[in-house]
Amino acid sequence: MTERHLQPLLHELVGVVHAPTSALGDAAGQIRPVGVQGVFHADARVLSRAELRVDDREPEGLAAGADGPDGARFVSVARWLGDPHPDPTVRVDRLRRVTRDGLVEELHVASTASVGVRATVSVDLGCDLAPIEVVKSGDSRPALPARPGPDGGFGWAAGGVTVAVHGEGATAYVDGEHATAPRLAWPVDLPAGGGSAVLRWRLTVTDPRAVVVAPVDGPDWARPEVRADDRRLARLLDRSLADLRALRLAEPSHPEDVFLGAGVPWFLTLFGRDSLWAARMMLPLGTGLAASTLRVLARRQGTRVDPSTGEAPGKILHELRRHEFALSDAGLRLPPVYYGTVDATMLWINLLHDAWRWGLAAEQVEPLLPHLEAALHWLGTHADADGDGLVEYVDTTGHGLANQGWKDSGDAVRFADGTIARAPIVLAEVQGYAYEAAVNGAALLDAIGRPGGDAWREYAQRLSGRFRATFWVDGRHGPQPALALDRDKRPVDSLTSNIGHLLGTGLLDDDESTQVARLLATEEMTGGFGLRTMSRADGGFSPLSYHCGSIWTHDTAIVLGGLARTGLHDAARTLAEGLLRTAEAFDYRLPELYGGDDRDSLGRPVPYPAACRPQAWSAASAVLLLQAAVGLYPDVPSGRVALRPLAGPELGAVAVSGLRIAGTPVDVTVTGYGEVSLTNAPAHLAPGHLPTVPAPRTGTEALPFR
Repeated sequence: MTERHLQPLLHELVGVVHAPTSALGDAAGQIRPVGVQGVFHADARVLSRAELRVDDREPEGLAAGADGPDGARFVSVARWLGDPHPDPTVRVDRLRRVTRDGLVEELHVASTASVGVRATVSVDLGCDLAPIEVVKSGDSRPALPARPGPDGGFGWAAGGVTVAVHGEGATAYVDGEHATAPRLAWPVDLPAGGGSAVLRWRLTVTDPRAVVVAPVDGPDWARPEVRADDRRLARLLDRSLADLRALRLAEPSHPEDVFLGAGVPWFLTLFGRDSLWAARMMLPLGTGLAASTLRVLARRQGTRVDPSTGEAPGKILHELRRHEFALSDAGLRLPPVYYGTVDATMLWINLLHDAWRWGLAAEQVEPLLPHLEAALHWLGTHADADGDGLVEYVDTTGHGLANQGWKDSGDAVRFADGTIARAPIVLAEVQGYAYEAAVNGAALLDAIGRPGGDAWREYAQRLSGRFRATFWVDGRHGPQPALALDRDKRPVDSLTSNIGHLLGTGLLDDDESTQVARLLATEEMTGGFGLRTMSRADGGFSPLSYHCGSIWTHDTAIVLGGLARTGLHDAARTLAEGLLRTAEAFDYRLPELYGGDDRDSLGRPVPYPAACRPQAWSAASAVLLLQAAVGLYPDVPSGRVALRPLAGPELGAVAVSGLRIAGTPVDVTVTGYGEVSLTNAPAHLAPGHLPTVPAPRTGTEALPFR
């Protein structure tokens, strides 16, 4: 039988990150030479083994938990040492902290025994310098031989990466059986009646060819104070902001411009779509991250037509890597700078517009205007290859991404009977992004006195009519937008979360928005802990399918935000409760995705075994949830700020201090009755309320969790 290379599971591993470095080990703190365990730095595994032993025996793990934003603590016991009774008297605490260029561990050995304790503590290490795509494919590389270092330590070097290890006061063994598994060892002698010892070792990485580095400064976004009847909201925000701090990255040539790396471990680099969505969700905390993300992507905006990379003039890239990213079993081979995304360019336009609405200063907007015009030009030309008025994509290389929306797995676009649609593909939500980008681009052009605004509004109007004529189909619950059109322009009639991204884009009218909310509120879509990517009633549904039945945190949050902004609060509250219950289940570190099982099947979400944690747009979803709860929607250029809180009788009271509008800290309070107040806002902003979309008709309300 042919051996299958399977993507390693990581749902039970403990992750620590300080981008561009991350570490993954088991719940006892061990890093074993299996699967995806290891220390990674900028797309390379720089340590594949770090196994702690006491007298050549592994301590027994008891607990693990976060220790600050970039650290973890593992508690274990050595029951064979100390007093000979059932209570353990020798304890080992392993404190792991990831740094921007490596890792530091402290081993705290403590005894409360009535007898003296003598032992040898050791850490066996290994390094394979395997590229991340090799690890992701389930393949492996042999451990490299270690080389003695000048300071009593040792290290490895290959491909321009140098890894050095040093243990304070340790003896290093690098010969013979330890050539590829070098050891650091410390003698420990603790007196009778109790005592302790602290042992330290450090890993340092030198990587001059890395395409991403740590930023030069700390985050400039606000850390708001949240007081809420539902205490889960504040706990989720605190953990999410700590993770987001750890996920910050920059390019070596511009270390001052920060963006968020997509996620640990597979995607800790620049991803256009992920970085843009995360920055957009973070706007209530300030416009700095949005501005720097826009600049980073503008510098790499496409300038030529290159089918091998997917580049086109004005197009925003999909991902940035050190080298070609190849998954041979999947037939995937992506160049280091890859543009195979259909939506990142429109998301770039929409982020620029939204940052402007939140008060991004004119001196930061103006240098980006040529890039705005180039992005709009791409939308009006290269985005519509067949000239039918809709935005489509197709991979012409045969080794790029077959699907180029956010659901980018090869089987993500399926008809209701489970049949996979054939490219070129016209995705529903992409038409919403395009409509929004055209309208937002027009507003920016008008505001700066440049021509073209009317033409883009006409583009949006034509797109709206074309979408209405081609996408709406009859489904099980009445009219619904199709997921997509296939190569023959047939509607792909499955019911999916994609249509929720249309809410708030302007592409739907009020009645259509209400109908979409009805569809998303069905038990088939919201019967899990959030919004399923595909209806449970469709032929392609599987609760652990990557894009056809699982639940994605950011997807649920984006749809929740659209529902809340549109005034469809019943469905939004259902999704909010789903995210909060998921946060509880995952220790408030929301995963990239999780299973779409029914709520009552296990009573908690089922992990998706290869999901990234932490992940940027999942962590940033906490900020979007907070914004929806207080209902804060500013328009600084127009001198208005709208208030439409989701909080109130169902979600309880919420008070937030320290959100930012145009750089000014503001406070928002929502009572348990839904009364909302805004204080400390810039003087020229006039509070108001958004118009309300009619509620769904009787009998079609969102299904509550409780």
